[in-house]
Amino acid sequence: MNKITGAEALMLSLKAEGVETIFGYPGGSIMPTYDALYDYTIGEKKSFEHILVRHEQAATHAAEGYARVSGRVGVTLVTSGPGVTNTLTGVADAMMDSTPIVVIAGQVATSVLGSDAFQEVDLVSVSQPITKWAYQIRRAEDIAWAVSRAFFIAKSGRPGPVVLDFTKNAQTQLFEYKPTKVDFIRSYIPSPELDMDAVRAAAQLINSAKKPMALVGQGVELGDAQNELKAFLEKADIPAGRTLMGLSALPSNHPLNMGMLGMHGSYAVNLKEQEADVLIAVGMRFSDRVTGNLERYAKQAKIIHLDIDPSEIDKNVKTTVAVVADCKISLPAITALLDEADHTEWKDSFIPLREKEIKNVITPATKPASGPLLMGEVAHYVAEATDNEAILVTDVGQNQLMSARYFKYHKSRSIATSGGLGTMGYGLPAAMGATYGAPGRTVCCFMGDGGLQMMIQEFGTIMEHQIPVKMILLNNNFLGNVRQWQDMFFHHKRSFTPMCNPDFGLVAKAYDIPYRRVEDRADLSAAINEMLTTKGPFLLEAIIKPDANVEPMTAPGQAVDEMMLNVEC
Repeated sequence: MNKITGAEALMLSLKAEGVETIFGYPGGSIMPTYDALYDYTIGEKKSFEHILVRHEQAATHAAEGYARVSGRVGVTLVTSGPGVTNTLTGVADAMMDSTPIVVIAGQVATSVLGSDAFQEVDLVSVSQPITKWAYQIRRAEDIAWAVSRAFFIAKSGRPGPVVLDFTKNAQTQLFEYKPTKVDFIRSYIPSPELDMDAVRAAAQLINSAKKPMALVGQGVELGDAQNELKAFLEKADIPAGRTLMGLSALPSNHPLNMGMLGMHGSYAVNLKEQEADVLIAVGMRFSDRVTGNLERYAKQAKIIHLDIDPSEIDKNVKTTVAVVADCKISLPAITALLDEADHTEWKDSFIPLREKEIKNVITPATKPASGPLLMGEVAHYVAEATDNEAILVTDVGQNQLMSARYFKYHKSRSIATSGGLGTMGYGLPAAMGATYGAPGRTVCCFMGDGGLQMMIQEFGTIMEHQIPVKMILLNNNFLGNVRQWQDMFFHHKRSFTPMCNPDFGLVAKAYDIPYRRVEDRADLSAAINEMLTTKGPFLLEAIIKPDANVEPMTAPGQAVDEMMLNVEC
């Protein structure tokens, strides 16, 4: 066999994993790999598309966005030292939200490890707490095994991030490359075996329930179990609420879909959680933003928890029955034992509460008679203009909560947002990645003026590659969500939340990105139409009411049924 470098072996290993897109930024310790990458992106061996981001954190968020909408593993390639430490926010974000990405980072040569060499960081030690696996490649002979193992771990079971620390000598070493496929690790059980006793116990509880309710999380989409979920809900006639991360796991127009769970979720869903006699949690982790005060959460209900990760069982909420398995397997197993049910009276009890929210919150937020633009109406009309077919990517804050509430989801894998870590700056690069993960779909990215400026340099990436992201900036000249909490809980002391912003139109012009500013309601429809019909990227800046709040809301420390329809500050 002909000998090749470790860097080229990495290219062949990535190709064997079906990688098509890499988000990265070169530097000294990863330069041999970028030298090999040239031939595999521009040269005769072209296999990948490399997207040069403007900051390494953006590379991980772009890989996350790619993974979230495609169901594949996102890939990031960076250098050592500050290059890879810049990625760690994205790695932690991926860990919290179970997003499969592989970060490959250059490292100094093994001969100088531990000597505080230029741009040396003990990456494995730093990243272990926020990854599924972190490994240092010191020999070229280990590359094929390490890459295959990394992808297997990242995408199997409960997905998550993996970091590979690639020493410079391993990149340059010549050796005889042998392809390797890892699909089994003795100490790693990605999908526990289904316990039929637990399945029978779960089915028995559901069959005896008078007021069952399902809590649907992102695990349904991660397990590709959307059809299994619908069959389960429909047979037993179970109303369902969805977490923020699981919003597109069940179509918005499905008759059993009752809305979003959580602090800023749907009024009816949150109140009815406290009446249900059986709660069936599917692929969700009982986040504090869903449960509110745990001491007063669903004390009347039997809890059935379906999850692939045993560490989630009883972590926050004590379960009556735990079904630990892939929900694509556990859901149909339970469904087969369910009786055909009719819970019309229970479902109908949601209607008055939904109508109350529509009257008091939704209609005023989407169709105001006068006054400045509101976040809800902008999100509502963008969603309508896309026929509810677009992918929603959000940043973090009021823009996230309002756009998630007022978008509609007819297709699965239609939302990418930072849920667990709440990372400002996530939106723009994640939206870039989403366009590569779902190239045939419109990607709408909602951002606030604070979050956009954390990653505004990625306008350069968008300009260079003409990435067709439709960017909607909800500009209230505040760090809006923090301002809302300051008004509610800190006596209106708006400590360092007002924002002095640049002229975003001039910034967009500098990057040759089409732009329109709208502050008059009469111009909103035309502006949205211009954005959606313009080929390539577009920035729509909507000037919104500066002190508008996200409603409804459950205040911290309160029970979920103590939700406020209208926030009074």
